[in-house]
Amino acid sequence: MPNFASAFEAGNEMKVNPTVRAAKSRYSGAKPRPNGILAVIPESEYELIRPDLETVSVRRDFLLYDGGGRIAFTYFLTSGLASLVVQTSDGRSVEVAVVGREGVVGATSFGIHRRPYRALMQIPGNALRIPADLLEEKLQQMPALGGVLNRYVLVRGLQIAQIAACNRLHEIDQRLARWLLMCHDRVDSDLLPVTHELLAQMLGTARPSVSLAAGVLQKTGVIEISRGALRILKRHELESAACECYQAIRQLHRTLEAPLPANQ
Repeated sequence: MPNFASAFEAGNEMKVNPTVRAAKSRYSGAKPRPNGILAVIPESEYELIRPDLETVSVRRDFLLYDGGGRIAFTYFLTSGLASLVVQTSDGRSVEVAVVGREGVVGATSFGIHRRPYRALMQIPGNALRIPADLLEEKLQQMPALGGVLNRYVLVRGLQIAQIAACNRLHEIDQRLARWLLMCHDRVDSDLLPVTHELLAQMLGTARPSVSLAAGVLQKTGVIEISRGALRILKRHELESAACECYQAIRQLHRTLEAPLPANQ
């Protein structure tokens, strides 16, 4: 099946949800910087943005931005997990990408302030947020951050393509293992607060199919299922159960760890 990681390396407003609570104090800037994108930019650029970063606590199901709506804030996640989800007119939905503390949600560029998909929190966490328009304005003085964001957006686009291929070509048990691994990579816990209903929505399939696939993983001792949560017991075995898409996506995201070009 297509491996967009290899191809990449070869070519080298809805109402404000009350569940997001803005902290009264701005981010202090104490190191280490808890977001992967902010961690790699020069200190001089970081100081330009630091006073405008607001610490927020974001609960599950909070809508970071809606599909087609204007993006109000950019969120640099520091914990938790966000999903980018496409929803059809008949109410069906499927996840096309996940974002954790390695990335950003709601970054605008080139005058594009809307996305065709919605972004919502699946696992509660924290973020550093800034008004999207203000960030776009500041990027004129921050070439390194602009370069990192462009690289991240490209990698995420390739992740979306890989997941689209995965959802079309691979079986539900492989896709479930892939999703759990991607989630595990971004959450500092073996216990994932996810339900079968949520997994079915994210994978674009029926709940009975997810329950059957999860049941097989539980019987083999790879995961443990409890009410409203799932615990990963054997990471290595879970990787063996996943399709090749997990390693392809993981390889893609390793490119984000590469040093910035010297002229950045």
